[in-house]
Amino acid sequence: MTAATGQRWTLRGAHTEYTVTVPAHGRWLELVAWGPHGVSDGPSPVAYDGPVPFLTAGDAAPIEYATDADRPFTGADLVIETVDGKRRVGFVHTDARIDAYQRELAVDFVDPVTRLRATVHYRVPEGTDVVQRWVELSNDGTDELRVVRAGSGGFCVPTPHGALLSHQWGQWSQEFQLSHVELGHGTFGIGSSQGVPGHLHVPWLAVRDTAGPAGPAWGIALAWTGSWEIRAERDTGGLTRVRAGRQLVDGPLELAAGERLSLPVVTGAYSPDGLDGLARVWHTHQRLLAGDRLTDRPVLYNSWEATYFAVEAQSQLALARIAAELGVETFVVDDGWFVGRNDDTAGLGDWTPDPAKFPAGFDTFIAEVRALGLNFGLWVEPECVNPKSTLYAEHPDWVYAVDGRPLTPVRNQYLLDLGRPEVAEFVHSTVDGLLRRYDIDYLKWDFNRPRTEPGRPGGVGPLDLDGAHVANLHRIFERLRRDHPDVLIEACAGGGGRTDLAMAARADVFWPSDNTGPLDRLAIQYGFLHANAPHLLSSWVTDAPGLFDPRPRTLGFRFVLAMAGVLGIGADIRAWTPAERAEAAGWIARYKEIREIVTRGEVHLIGGPDQARCAVQYTAPDQRRVVVLAWHTGRLDGAGLLPSRPVRLPLRGLDPAARYSDGERHYSGSHLGGVGLPVQWSATHDADLIVLTRD
Repeated sequence: MTAATGQRWTLRGAHTEYTVTVPAHGRWLELVAWGPHGVSDGPSPVAYDGPVPFLTAGDAAPIEYATDADRPFTGADLVIETVDGKRRVGFVHTDARIDAYQRELAVDFVDPVTRLRATVHYRVPEGTDVVQRWVELSNDGTDELRVVRAGSGGFCVPTPHGALLSHQWGQWSQEFQLSHVELGHGTFGIGSSQGVPGHLHVPWLAVRDTAGPAGPAWGIALAWTGSWEIRAERDTGGLTRVRAGRQLVDGPLELAAGERLSLPVVTGAYSPDGLDGLARVWHTHQRLLAGDRLTDRPVLYNSWEATYFAVEAQSQLALARIAAELGVETFVVDDGWFVGRNDDTAGLGDWTPDPAKFPAGFDTFIAEVRALGLNFGLWVEPECVNPKSTLYAEHPDWVYAVDGRPLTPVRNQYLLDLGRPEVAEFVHSTVDGLLRRYDIDYLKWDFNRPRTEPGRPGGVGPLDLDGAHVANLHRIFERLRRDHPDVLIEACAGGGGRTDLAMAARADVFWPSDNTGPLDRLAIQYGFLHANAPHLLSSWVTDAPGLFDPRPRTLGFRFVLAMAGVLGIGADIRAWTPAERAEAAGWIARYKEIREIVTRGEVHLIGGPDQARCAVQYTAPDQRRVVVLAWHTGRLDGAGLLPSRPVRLPLRGLDPAARYSDGERHYSGSHLGGVGLPVQWSATHDADLIVLTRD
């Protein structure tokens, strides 16, 4: 039985609306309009009423969720196959429900032949300008079905002059590199087959019309911590359709009779103010995901770059004493604290503190750290195992493997099959046990290798290894946060290999890169902040040179850079001079004065790392204070004898009629937004932290 067609629903965000309809034929949902309030009035900006010779109507229509019967030629979101290999599932609309606040919508469809049911869900979280979408599939028939393509949805964007796509590419130590592609016609795709979002691409894409890059921007991001894909297709009629979802690296998903499958959430965002405005939409959304865990993050010290694997109580305590004197609040012991772990060839899986490294006991060591006024944090990598470990000797069948094929070591380690219930229970009980046994406030959860062998020893039939691993990972994080609500969890995957909206809802902080060199890190953080809020950005002050741009920068530059998110220190502070320690203490004190604004403020990205000016502006929610972090990105490695002209930083979002003061000078809001805030650089002054107060 079909429901009435021609229905139309509008979901309303803080400043935006998203309107969809079921056309008269009732076969699919179509987008009517997506943009600012009122965009749904009048003709649809994405409708295409012209002829479609040599194609079907669905290939040109702005379909929200398309099967291969709807879009047989230009790319479907969902492809279903019967046991005898037949495809072309086609839906008929049956029902719909929308809540009284116009923020949640569910639209039902059924395929009359296979009895596959699909419910397309929409949610606009209150106070945001994002729309979350996901699909629930249910096999109400009597025969098994195979899901060959499992997209979460398609977003249609009007690009009459051409599509300008913005994406983030990278590699280990060079993540979140922001790049732009003009797509006149055809297809652009990014993704990961590594079982994690990966370093190569971020599950995030922005779309603008080439004629107005500073104008409206639409964004798409996937909440999935496994293999994924995003594809943008621009047709000859000027419509760009972006489809996003899982990449089924393990083959089709089996959907037995009576079974249900929920596909990952894909989120769309809109801003009238280009990429800078789109970043603020994502920040608002991620702060909402954090909920009551959106707190000012502590200033931390991490011992990795100071000691690497040479962890032992006395050297760690020496670092902790200096860190406490500087004003650090949390001391994190990184890799090397457990039995058998003197390098990266052994020990992973045996999560017991090494008594030789902590002869007085790990409890005593932690108590001594805490006696300095510091909280305590610990590094773990519980999804991986070294061949040289007790765990692997006892459970070699717990790692991903293909029967009869050799294993591929990456970083001298294998990956545990977290989809196995006994493995998931081991991982959870191990980490949970550490948190219950020891007085730990901060957990750095690392992941240093992707999945290579796509199999389970003795496994029967096709297995969704990717989906099972992600589902259990999410459950473990949720259980740990429920049972240990005061423990902050940092998500790391060899740097920024595991950042997506699903993890942003389950982790408190991201480690964006193992590269802490200042100019390299500036580019990494610039890209990161386009897709992620500052409370997720963990950044350390170190003495490491960049791997791609090794030019040195002052200690002040490195501190101001690390203040752009969650401030940390990773240098060997034992080697710092008294003057450097005094300077560091001053910067830490200043950060504590501004971190509430960094955490919750409205962010404006000014310039860029490849420009003469690069800054991030944070405006307090009450508009009373403005924090500006600015960096000189040019050459400052000479004698510093040449004159330096001041740079003007145009600030955004200020009241043009208001007056602002930095303690010495007074400015009008119109001056700061037009002429800009002057900053003077020199060889010894290559960064600035400026706080403006509204008079």
